Amino acid sequence: MVGNDIVDLNLASKESNWQRKGFLDKQFTTKERREILAAENPFLKVWLFWSMKEAAYKCYTQKFEKRFFAPQKFECSLTSEDTGVVIFKELPFYTSSDLTTFYIHTTAEDIFIENNSEIRMYAGIGNPNFVAKYLKKRLEEKTGILAQEIVKRKTNIGAPQFYQKEKLLTKSCSISHHGNYGAYVFMLNEY
Repeated sequence: MVGNDIVDLNLASKESNWQRKGFLDKQFTTKERREILAAENPFLKVWLFWSMKEAAYKCYTQKFEKRFFAPQKFECSLTSEDTGVVIFKELPFYTSSDLTTFYIHTTAEDIFIENNSEIRMYAGIGNPNFVAKYLKKRLEEKTGILAQEIVKRKTNIGAPQFYQKEKLLTKSCSISHHGNYGAYVFMLNEY
């Protein structure tokens, strides 16, 4: 399974006060809070950890078809500046993040397999329908099925899946958007 999350850093700096009382305590573990407060740029560390947690959460919910809100139970560890592992209930989710001055985009997979998924990031198009349109075009390239024949359906937990008629094309899929940015990640279904 795959998941992804994107944070528009300009929007986050305007709309979220991560320094308000109780925010860090509700969202992050003790270990993560120590790392955030010791970071050269605590703002970036907050949103990097947040995007890692969200990407792992989306991966988990697709696998177990259960939604909930418990960000503090997902613990982030960085293995490098842009890769890491998020642990939830002893399950690892391997993350890779793209950190820019404009956004942070993180993908997560429940098994570490190099180049297992298809990732695309689009700047300036945070609208989820617009991102889905580009995802359909990429599925057309990968499968040979015309984009207009591909339809998006949501699972009972709200995860996107893409079909041609009744044929499932994506084994796992995640679409994210925030502010001016949108992104997707998918794994093709074996068919």
